[in-house]
Amino acid sequence: MTDVCQVTVLGAGTMGHGIAQVVAQAGLEVSLVDSSEPALERAFHEIRRNLDQGVARGKLTEDGRAEALAHLRGRTDMATSVRGADLVIEAVPERFDLKVQVFRSVEELAPEHAILASNTSSLSITALQRALPRPGHVLGLHFFNPAPIMRLVEVVRGEDTEPRVVERVVAFARRLRKEPIVVRDSPGFASSRLGVALGLEAMRMLEEGVASAEDIDRAMELGYRHPMGPLRLSDLVGLDVRLGIAEHLHEQLGERFRPPEILRRLVGEGKLGRKTGEGFYRWEE
Repeated sequence: MTDVCQVTVLGAGTMGHGIAQVVAQAGLEVSLVDSSEPALERAFHEIRRNLDQGVARGKLTEDGRAEALAHLRGRTDMATSVRGADLVIEAVPERFDLKVQVFRSVEELAPEHAILASNTSSLSITALQRALPRPGHVLGLHFFNPAPIMRLVEVVRGEDTEPRVVERVVAFARRLRKEPIVVRDSPGFASSRLGVALGLEAMRMLEEGVASAEDIDRAMELGYRHPMGPLRLSDLVGLDVRLGIAEHLHEQLGERFRPPEILRRLVGEGKLGRKTGEGFYRWEE
């Protein structure tokens, strides 16, 4: 069983650059790929800022910061980046057709042993792998935002995923000092299904005037020891992302996942949470 040593991350957005940072800090070689040079520049700015904050808080040494950056490369050429990869992680937007297109291109270029992992939080891994020539090498690898901090990683086993591929990715996740859980491919996996259900009910409570957003969140933080309440967490994830997942789960699992009107309204007004400065809360840097 080949260890994962060379990693390629496709997509330099929030999740992509966070995953690349985690891999680099684990001492593995990682290429962060995006077709946009400005996107790569923004990603590296965020990574450097995150590492600087780690040093300032005493969680990372100066040498550790330098070593992480030495393991990380930014590229716009996907072909060069995947040719030697043991693991390719896509972190592109949540569109099934786009993910299939990206992975088909990867399969033409990557080594035969390479594993293809999707960071999707809700799309079917089985449907994705069956659109590709080598379905046994495909699985889900769902990191959580912010990737450098959140310890959980969902390893999602599609119906055709080979057991040895699951074993390799679980070992990889542990090398990143993450806590992997293995889940069967089903709508919303484990975390999104439970997290979205809680978030949608909190939104309905807010709509009905049961309590303020702050008090609903405080109930879960203090009463159930959640580190962050469901409405604040929804703002952090992005209300557009939450809406997209809820619509998918509503289609797959029925009425209990119907998106509340308050969520549709906020997204329609462009109030997407932290990334736009306003959602259920007002955010300031």
